[in-house]
Amino acid sequence: MVDKADLRDQFTEAFEDADYPIASPMDLVPALPNGPSTKFESGDFSMSAMELNTKLDGEFPYESVDDFVDDVMDSLEAQDLI
Repeated sequence: MVDKADLRDQFTEAFEDADYPIASPMDLVPALPNGPSTKFESGDFSMSAMELNTKLDGEFPYESVDDFVDDVMDSLEAQDLI
């Protein structure tokens, strides 16, 4: 079972150091601890940042980490991935 609060915390921690506003997924790469191969895991959920990018339904630009993470979580939930 996925712990959504834990997953949200992982996303926030990984993406919070990006230089907001961000205009594209490439703006996030320098902030990631392991670049595009950074992994997010909780319960039976495991996805790299590169894979996560393919699941995002939101629209750039994002003004803050919270706006971005909200869309990431909404996209994953809408696709029944979490």
